[in-house]
Amino acid sequence: MQNDKTTLKDLSIFTSDGSGGVFALIDRTTSQAGRETLRRHVQQPPVTFLSLAEVQATVRFLCDKVHYWPAIISNGTLVMLEKFFEAADNTLPPPQGIAGMLTRALQKTINKREYFYTRFSLSHLADFFKGCTQLLSLTQLPEIPPLLNRELEKMRSELQHPLAEQVIAITEKTSFSELLMLQYKARREMKNPVYRLMHSYSLLDAWQSMARATVEHHWVFPELLPDLPVTIEARGMYHPLLHTPVAYDMTFANDRNFLLLTGANMSGKTTFLRALGVGSLLAHLGMGVPAASLRTSFIHGIITNMHAEDNLLKGESYFFAEVQRMKQIAARLGEQRPHLALMDELFKGTNVHDAYECTKAVVDGLMHHPSHIMALSTHLYEVAQQFSDDKRILFGYFVTNISASGDYQFTYQLKDGISNDRIGYLILQQEGVIDMLRGKK
Repeated sequence: MQNDKTTLKDLSIFTSDGSGGVFALIDRTTSQAGRETLRRHVQQPPVTFLSLAEVQATVRFLCDKVHYWPAIISNGTLVMLEKFFEAADNTLPPPQGIAGMLTRALQKTINKREYFYTRFSLSHLADFFKGCTQLLSLTQLPEIPPLLNRELEKMRSELQHPLAEQVIAITEKTSFSELLMLQYKARREMKNPVYRLMHSYSLLDAWQSMARATVEHHWVFPELLPDLPVTIEARGMYHPLLHTPVAYDMTFANDRNFLLLTGANMSGKTTFLRALGVGSLLAHLGMGVPAASLRTSFIHGIITNMHAEDNLLKGESYFFAEVQRMKQIAARLGEQRPHLALMDELFKGTNVHDAYECTKAVVDGLMHHPSHIMALSTHLYEVAQQFSDDKRILFGYFVTNISASGDYQFTYQLKDGISNDRIGYLILQQEGVIDMLRGKK
């Protein structure tokens, strides 16, 4: 799956304001290396249906086996090992014979810092080997997924290094001379094997993180289908960042692959689009999704047009930024491989007439791309009315209850059909903006 930075920002996957975003919901890693691996996995999900299926099988397998995760390895363990091996190329062999014995005795007595650093660093290396050995017990379980088994066998191969057993066998009684020799040999011979072990560990850390998050949030694993015919069937899908979300049901099929959403401002259109995008992304990471059930074709990319930004340095207006983003979407939809395109309130940077004409032209153009899943929201219900007889389009709207006195209440319920609700003026009135401008208190 191919996603760009704009899409990840529109879907609030990563945030810079401290709110956490969706990534914070799935980050249950125990190491910085694992966290970075998970982040790369989110930015670059599996690119084929088969590779995605392998990841999902692994995450599903780990859901009830998180107790196998070794508590003996911490983030500090990996940080210490990186520092330990940074000096590998400059390590001198310890002195031998009588001179060596005298030097070691003096080091232990006078330079206690060096003595404790040697023991401390080797103890971290031993803990890492022990933790990795503990993970290998997963290979004894029935029906272990091939992807997980392959990675564990890589770890087993690295742990067969002759020095690994000697490091694990270190005790309080191990002499300082033995420690110095092990430190020298480990730095000289085990740097690359340990780095490969750390790479495998970070992969497993990312997978177990997705498993923990799936269990913790009570998410369900989606049914993954080949890319064509393109399909998304969601039941009870909701946005995971909301405390009291409203769930949605939605079905896209090869013959009805385009949803046109209408409804008043703040009625729930943007939240629905984001819920669909987040659920699809999580499904393509190989983990559970916030829904009662989900069947989805393998989607080769998600692309959004939700919050375009102008560029003062380039002299580009907000409207021009919207057009450029729409151009990128058109290029992606020109591919035969299925994509998910989510477009929210297009052409806000121009007047109502232009917005109507441009949106209508976009809707007409989107109908020429039956191999993609597309959803477009608009408060211009006139656009939806223009296509109301087209059986290829799914029409949905969000209900807003408006009383005779002008009070309004959002239900956030998605219904079939087209809305003509207009409450912008009511909101302006109820917030007291008009009275303030008129000088009334």
